Amino acid sequence: MRAVDTAWPTAGSSIHHSVGVWPALIDDSTSALEWEPPRHALFTARGWPIGEAHVALDVKARGGGCVVRITEDATACPGRFVPSFLRVPAISVRNVETLRRLAFLCD
Repeated sequence: MRAVDTAWPTAGSSIHHSVGVWPALIDDSTSALEWEPPRHALFTARGWPIGEAHVALDVKARGGGCVVRITEDATACPGRFVPSFLRVPAISVRNVETLRRLAFLCD
């Protein structure tokens, strides 16, 4: 994380991040499109030259806790040109790890 807008995560605000390691380091940003706490958030994650993706976080109450779901897919080139049978499993692996880490923090 390089910088965070003071209004984050309200719609229109951004975080500025770096992904990867040198020499393949990408500096870009993620913008909030929708923020409906505590149930829903929608973001545009950028990582050019790889592309952009919409990332939705949805939370539903269940028992004494909740279930968190991440839905993500490429929305802009060149990532959009990767066939979905390759793109979806790769995204899913990362999001499973993200949810595992979130659960660890919550426990």
